[in-house]
Amino acid sequence: MSLDLINIIFGMKVRQARLDAGLTLTEFAVLCDLSPSYLTEIEKGRKYPRTDKIVKMAQALNRDYDDLVSIKLSPSLTYLESTLSSSAVQRFPFEEFGFEAGDLVNLLTRKPDNASALLHGILDVGRRYDLSEEEFLRAALRSYQEIHENYFPDLEEAAVQCRAELGDKYGWPEKERVPLSALITALTAEYDYIIDDEAISRSVELSGYRSIFLQAKKPKLFINGALYSRQVRFLIARELGYQYLGLKERSTASTPDHIHTFQQLLNDFRAAYFAGALLMPRVQILEDLQAFFALSAWDPAFLLGMLSKYNITPEMLLYRMSELVPQFFGVKLHFLRFHHPAGTSDYHLIKQLNMNRLLVPSGIGLDEHHCRRWLSVRLLREIAEIGPLQNVEDMPTGIQRSEFLDSRDQFLCIGFARQLVLSPGVYSSVLIGFRIDADLKNTIQFLNDPSIHRELIGETCERCPLTPDQCHLRAVEPSILEAKERDRARRLAINMLQ
Repeated sequence: MSLDLINIIFGMKVRQARLDAGLTLTEFAVLCDLSPSYLTEIEKGRKYPRTDKIVKMAQALNRDYDDLVSIKLSPSLTYLESTLSSSAVQRFPFEEFGFEAGDLVNLLTRKPDNASALLHGILDVGRRYDLSEEEFLRAALRSYQEIHENYFPDLEEAAVQCRAELGDKYGWPEKERVPLSALITALTAEYDYIIDDEAISRSVELSGYRSIFLQAKKPKLFINGALYSRQVRFLIARELGYQYLGLKERSTASTPDHIHTFQQLLNDFRAAYFAGALLMPRVQILEDLQAFFALSAWDPAFLLGMLSKYNITPEMLLYRMSELVPQFFGVKLHFLRFHHPAGTSDYHLIKQLNMNRLLVPSGIGLDEHHCRRWLSVRLLREIAEIGPLQNVEDMPTGIQRSEFLDSRDQFLCIGFARQLVLSPGVYSSVLIGFRIDADLKNTIQFLNDPSIHRELIGETCERCPLTPDQCHLRAVEPSILEAKERDRARRLAINMLQ
């Protein structure tokens, strides 16, 4: 058991004993001859008092000294102790959300028996669905992004400053995109990097990695030679981000095999955010987005032109929009990325950012089938029929006005689909969705373009009320919906007996 956990358990027991005794913090402080502020530090688990002070506290609480210092909790609090000692909680970034573990303890100890039972239930659900600590930390990062609306001014300003400093030094064009060669020159000259774009391609075991970083006297970056130049530009810009921002704790592979700490995950995110801001400067892309939203009719060529202008991938463009649109246009949105293995009927939600409380398909952990009417899934079907594409400009690009069957919430969705370079048998779609409300028409002028496809959608096929005549895309029968209807019928029959 760590010293911090010992502090937390001791503080939790002291606070509970004080509340049981009906003492305010001030009254308790007088009886112990200790300051209220010092006792607050103890109860929050920040400090552990000396023996003589514990003796005074035990006397004031009419408790046995050994009972107070014991790390054992009552049986009803066993799950509370096991939760607090779990590595997931120990690694959770409380400080990023404006509080600390001690604050959590204060909340839990108001009704410790209930809190213990609740935490036991949460842990049991996590075990049942095999949720890993890495998934827990990734969920924490998503929450961190969402409460900040995925906009971070310090990273935006750092990218502006870096572009000015390195641009002057290495001759980057001021308002045009920076060539890949110029980015590489800055990384190798400024930070003494060695770049190898051959070693990964020679190794079957490493062929799935986009890049691998090795820290040495001269940092070494291995890049997969199969990548497109637009993907390599992002990798180089991200490395500039790690170095320029001074981020030490980081992943060494493009897709990390292991996440050891939240700080590692946060630093990876910060470097990636910096890269997007460096490649797509805020001032320029805001002008482009303003022009795009001002179009009187939907025109996919405009978005494809932005991909060429900045030499970026669809995911980079839509994710950059998720960073800027809520802040500068006042529009809530969501970002989704799906994967579809060729030759299967499987569609997997790989990445999400949900700032408008979208009803993201809830059957992910239950092996349910996502609604086939979602734009993300439709685009994946289209590209699977087309097959591999040579040019980014040829990829399926779509728009759809989606309305949920149950809630009647409406969203304007825009997306792309493409084949993954390093996984030839897998197709990927990325989508950004705007909640349709009274104000969206003032922002997006082509919202009511009659050419935009409209679709009623659900969450998963298992929960969908549409009949076979209404939806020919259904993957499986509505088993969950039918089970709920049977349950309702049983309850109605029971009520009729009364």
